[in-house]
Amino acid sequence: MLKKTAIAGLFTLISAYSMAQNTTLPIYLDESKPVEQRVQDALSRMTLEEKVAMLHAQSKFSSPGVPRLGIPEFWTTDGPHGVRPEVMWDEWNQAGWTNDSVIAYPALTALSATWNKKMSWNYGKALGEEARYRKKDILLGPGVNIYRTPLNGRNFEYMGEDPYLTSKMVVPYIKGVQSNGVATSVKHYALNNQEMFRHTSNVIVDDRTLYEIYLPPFKAAVTEGNSWTIMGAYDMYKGQYASQNQYLLNDILKKEWGYKGVVVSDWGAVNNTEQAIHNGLDLEFGSWTNGLSAGTKNAYDNYYLAKPYLDLIKSGKVGTKELDDKVTRLLNLAYKTTMNTKKPFGNVASEEHKAVAKEIGEEGIVLLKNQGNVLPIDLNKAKRIAVIGENAIKIMTVGGGSSSLKVKYETLPLDGIKSRFGKQADVKFARGYVGDIGGEYNGVQSGQDLKDERSADILLKEAVDLAKNSDYVIFVGGLNKSDFQDSEGNDRKSYGLPYNQDNVIAALAKAHKNFAVVLVSGNAVAMPWIKDVPTVLQSWYLGSEAGNSIASILAGDANPSGKLPFTFPVKLEDNSAHQLGEYPGNKEELAAGKGKDQKNPINIKYNEGIFVGYRWHDTQKIKPLFSFGHGLSYTTFKFGKAKADKTTISQNDTITFTVNIKNTGKKAGAEVVQLYINDIKSSVPRPSKELKGFEKVFLNPDEEKEVSITIDKTALSFFDAEKHEWVAESGDFEALIGNSSDAIKTKVKFTLK
Repeated sequence: MLKKTAIAGLFTLISAYSMAQNTTLPIYLDESKPVEQRVQDALSRMTLEEKVAMLHAQSKFSSPGVPRLGIPEFWTTDGPHGVRPEVMWDEWNQAGWTNDSVIAYPALTALSATWNKKMSWNYGKALGEEARYRKKDILLGPGVNIYRTPLNGRNFEYMGEDPYLTSKMVVPYIKGVQSNGVATSVKHYALNNQEMFRHTSNVIVDDRTLYEIYLPPFKAAVTEGNSWTIMGAYDMYKGQYASQNQYLLNDILKKEWGYKGVVVSDWGAVNNTEQAIHNGLDLEFGSWTNGLSAGTKNAYDNYYLAKPYLDLIKSGKVGTKELDDKVTRLLNLAYKTTMNTKKPFGNVASEEHKAVAKEIGEEGIVLLKNQGNVLPIDLNKAKRIAVIGENAIKIMTVGGGSSSLKVKYETLPLDGIKSRFGKQADVKFARGYVGDIGGEYNGVQSGQDLKDERSADILLKEAVDLAKNSDYVIFVGGLNKSDFQDSEGNDRKSYGLPYNQDNVIAALAKAHKNFAVVLVSGNAVAMPWIKDVPTVLQSWYLGSEAGNSIASILAGDANPSGKLPFTFPVKLEDNSAHQLGEYPGNKEELAAGKGKDQKNPINIKYNEGIFVGYRWHDTQKIKPLFSFGHGLSYTTFKFGKAKADKTTISQNDTITFTVNIKNTGKKAGAEVVQLYINDIKSSVPRPSKELKGFEKVFLNPDEEKEVSITIDKTALSFFDAEKHEWVAESGDFEALIGNSSDAIKTKVKFTLK
């Protein structure tokens, strides 16, 4: 960090000296000049070696500036829901700082489950302030890869299965972060939808599916959110790795979408100098695990976009056109971040940030089932509350991969429940099961000792006995951030809950009728006990305020309003990727041992095409466990009859749908009005419905509001791969309005000329 301070100081000194001497500032330092002119001036002053040096890392998380010209280095940081602790210059080991603890915000599945675009802006702004305070220039997030299978270990970092919902939620997040002069790096572009074989796979998908399902969130991030950087993925597509891919980076991102920002490689995703030069990569990170042990004085100088690139230029084998384009992009980024003198100072762990984290957690929690109105807990009847399950006491901010954090604090579910109910009720805890007793990732230690050598039978008996002697029973279970669960690097091994939890839940359901299951996870799970359990909450990974957010919902202080951002299938085989597609790869190739190295990648065919998630379930009429968009409330809502402002529209028209919604219950709450479109007769296969609009509306008891959603022909279009364009066919359509994909309340027919 001393280098960065020195460079910034040089920048200030040059400016101050010029003003004192009444001399003209160099154009690249003159803030009165247009950025384009300043960039070209800086570029003209740089040597060939200085240009090449800017294109690759100088440490684990930083890349060089140009010290001679006072252009600062770039500092990057993970991750999507909190600023990662500092590591050593060349190593993943912790740097041992005592001032790099932060607030952990809810993981992005929870943010997406709010279905609230304003909440996404608040999230981005708060997270960006913490990154800015920590002197970071590029935040490596958010993640917008599509939820294709519930086994993907990294789904908790993403925003669900629907490209429209993800697109609308990612844009305000980006704008919130970048309002602090900190760049986002939307990832992982593209088709990185599983962790198994992520370095050694070749994804095979048709262009229509690519454009309709997997690209829209990235396009929105670029064309609407103006994300200043994009991170390439690890996987191959069309035989080229994604971080050096002609079709993805040049043809689509930079040409079709007109992207002027910086393409950053994922750490260790580059493996070919000439492809990196010509195929759209701008900034290379992580090509070796450290900068010291590659047999040279400084391994960073031997990255693919370092000395090998310089040698090719000096030998005349390649020109400098691509080099100048890459450096131009990096200089533009510098004027938005490192050389932006107007950016705020940021702050960390403020009361405002804590409140944002808690509120997002409350709005993201999804009430899946509440038979008999077990929740909210009736304080007049709740004299003894049993809390059961390891996830009630397990720290979840440590682990999970690159998004692992070192936090100021983490309020655990048991602590949150005790804090909220302890004055009125006797809250007691039983372990119920023993799962992962570890608590360390990358040198950050949770400080917990969860070792418990009691047998499963003893743990179960203790839990059941406590349940029988309580007024309410809250089981807190689900998954965790361990390897092969919700974690980077590997996928889940099965769809079911681990650690004998199904047996524990089934026994507790028999022991008490006032029973609620709280699932902490970033993925769907099987629920063989669902018919016997009256109440289920999906609570996600909620960060520093997890326990307080959960307790607030249990008590009814906050009314649940979250909606699922992905489908919960009854069984894994109901998911289209597992029924039709290839996962984790081609079976014959798996048997032959392919996928073990980059020379022998395994093919993964997306045979399900566009029929991902609810598009598959609803079209094939496969009943899900819980549908996309589903989420209950402690109050009730009534939808009126939907109306359209016209019955026939032309290709250039818009059409507005309005519907009245009324809170018919006794508690203030929020409902999400969801608009789906059905193409009644199409020349190509289309889903029975596709989300094309949504609005979250807050209502007091007996309050009624009119909600309007406007669409144009883009909401009616499919991608014609042969023509390579979006097509809206004339004919009849239906607007379907409801509060989940399988709960349509009202319909309107209209015709496109």
